[in-house]
Amino acid sequence: MNWDWEKLQEKRQRQFGQGPDLRNLGDDLKRMSNLNLNFSVPGGPKVIVILIAVLWLLSGIYIVDPDEVGVVRRFGAYDRTTGPGPHYHIPFPVESVLTPKVSQIQRVEMGFRTVGTKEGGGYQYRPVPEEALMLTGDENIIDVQFIVQYQIGNPVEWLFRIQRPVETVKAAAEAAIREVIGNNNIETALTTGKLEIQNTTKVLLQSVLDRYNCGVTVVAVQLQDVHPPKDVMEAFKDVASALEDKNRVVNEAEAYYNDIIPKARGQAASVINDAQAFKSATVLRAQGEASRFLAVLTEYNKAKDVTRERLFLETMEQVFSNPDMEKIVLSDEAMRQMIPYLPLDRTARPKAPEKGGK
Repeated sequence: MNWDWEKLQEKRQRQFGQGPDLRNLGDDLKRMSNLNLNFSVPGGPKVIVILIAVLWLLSGIYIVDPDEVGVVRRFGAYDRTTGPGPHYHIPFPVESVLTPKVSQIQRVEMGFRTVGTKEGGGYQYRPVPEEALMLTGDENIIDVQFIVQYQIGNPVEWLFRIQRPVETVKAAAEAAIREVIGNNNIETALTTGKLEIQNTTKVLLQSVLDRYNCGVTVVAVQLQDVHPPKDVMEAFKDVASALEDKNRVVNEAEAYYNDIIPKARGQAASVINDAQAFKSATVLRAQGEASRFLAVLTEYNKAKDVTRERLFLETMEQVFSNPDMEKIVLSDEAMRQMIPYLPLDRTARPKAPEKGGK
């Protein structure tokens, strides 16, 4: 190739401005302007074509990772699925390979977005009110932030059934949670119904995605934060405090009920048992005395004088043998000479019953 030194200098001056004059560098550079440089490859164009063909064939080798599935397309249409490991396909433009991660758990955030990490650790979140604000069944507005965890269950459907699968999962999740929240009241969503809402939303979302045939398996639906809107937060806190007080009072009343009712029932059973025992004892005693009176009457009818005397003696024996009774014995002569009286100040008073006695 021939060197045109003047043109080279002019071009260099246009690019870099006025530079040093190199025209007087010597005869050696002038001799170089007359050199002819020839390049050649051994074997000619055939070797180049062979190398290009080899490289094109080698481009068909691909490796599928353990958490991936290889989906081979032939002229853009689905052809086959391959598992983990090295494989080969006809190079581009005949066949191409997509390797979606089927074992990776992906997530969709609703009502908020993760924007970064804090300096001391943790994540920073940005609320998205247009997604989080929902209407409950009792016509209250509530702020719901949740995430959906899912996996690619069928990679062919995931790649070819729908155009934007992630946006589809997000839209279906928002529709499902709004329907479930609309079927519950605000008290349930804020307190005891969160687990039921999560499970119901998961089942509903999975059924919607199955109808779409998008190849998605829902792993979990987790409520991150459920609270009233900021404008009415204080009022809802007061309501929540009142509900907590109500539940506390009800629990205390139930505890008192569970404590006092068994005791009352036990005391009532004890009184009933004592009454039944007293009844049985009184009836048996009366029956015994009646039987004894009838037996004495039978003997009295047989020998009235003897029986009368025996009864008198037995009665007097009981009177005189009683140590608690004060006795005054007077003869007939003494009785005629004095006025009999009843010493009321010295009459025996009934003893108080002992503790536990009847």
